[in-house]
Amino acid sequence: MHEATAPFPLDGDTAETWYRIDGDLRPDDPDAPAPLVVLHGGPGATHHYLLALTDLADGRAVVFYDQIGNGRSTHYPQRGADFWTVDLFVRELHNLVGALGIAGRHHVLGSSWGGFLGQEYALTDPPGLRSLVLADTAASFPDFVAEANGLRGELPAEVEATLRRHEEAGTTDDPEYEEACMVFYKRHLCRLETWPDELVESFQWIARDPTVYHTMNGPSEFHVIGSIKEWQSKDRLGGIEVPTLLTSGRYDEATPALQETLRAGIPDCEWVLFEESSHTPFIEERERYMQVVGDWLAKHD
Repeated sequence: MHEATAPFPLDGDTAETWYRIDGDLRPDDPDAPAPLVVLHGGPGATHHYLLALTDLADGRAVVFYDQIGNGRSTHYPQRGADFWTVDLFVRELHNLVGALGIAGRHHVLGSSWGGFLGQEYALTDPPGLRSLVLADTAASFPDFVAEANGLRGELPAEVEATLRRHEEAGTTDDPEYEEACMVFYKRHLCRLETWPDELVESFQWIARDPTVYHTMNGPSEFHVIGSIKEWQSKDRLGGIEVPTLLTSGRYDEATPALQETLRAGIPDCEWVLFEESSHTPFIEERERYMQVVGDWLAKHD
């Protein structure tokens, strides 16, 4: 395992993108499996909750990184919505792929918001992109929020009342609101009785610096008031020209209905539904997930 940072030039500044590589990168070996670059969710989380994907580093390099503003990369707590754009993160990804010398050959896996980012990256037609894995994501943030609110409507009445009271009062930083959100998360984000430390760590990083999450998303998965609340790719999905694998869970906040939109719109697309999972099948059904994704990547190297 190797950790380092890649300089990311910005207007009048140079940020640092922290990354970690598990396995041997071997960018000049055409016979080596193509590296997998992993895009975390949020926006505003970190790579930690995706570390189960180190299971795929069996002859294949797996690259994790913290997107700018998050984790161990450069933070900009004073920056506003005009700075935190989808385009910023697309440019950062291109910069990282170039810095690692893998622009000629790589796969991308994007989880949740990372799936939005993965779609946007694929739509720039990177010449070396071999395949795309869209994990627990959607082609429309308004559609995602609508589905999440449908699931929210199934919560116990007292939980829904707590959520609504704090949202209307603007007190979504109250611990009571966070506890009510956790009832939803235990149903639709990760259904394991005890969450792994890596998942908890990603949530803790959001709490340490909520700038990106609160600016782009909002206070929770279903109360979205941030700058990307209108993001969608539905009318552009036909422009994704690489083979694409969709993965999602039966109880996922990224519901099966959202996956149907992606599958219908992306020309070369397959979908695998994990029946015992919610938003983190790579944790909840880890062994099967690695088999499915590992076979996919090998097929498209």
